[in-house]
Amino acid sequence: MEYIQYIIIIAVLIIVAIAIIRSKSKDFKYEVNKLVAYLGGRDNIVSYEANKSRFIVTLKDVKKVNKEGIQKLGAQGIVEINDQLKIILGEGAHQLKKHIDELK
Repeated sequence: MEYIQYIIIIAVLIIVAIAIIRSKSKDFKYEVNKLVAYLGGRDNIVSYEANKSRFIVTLKDVKKVNKEGIQKLGAQGIVEINDQLKIILGEGAHQLKKHIDELK
């Protein structure tokens, strides 16, 4: 009888863990959509790449960027060089690139 109780507890914990992971993924996709909007929309993005902890994006018009909004999303810093932004995100840069690829 004790084994059945342990199996039920483990199953419930696995279901809760899966629900938490899925909810975080949805939140991340929502944040990616916000970031794209803060960058001036999909049409404003010429190219992008992830390089270690940085997300590097080339834009048509840098004036359309909402830098304060990007920093509120968790960017640790933003460097602007001509039509390019280097956004320091930490380990999430590669995951961000993957989700933006899905949007295109």
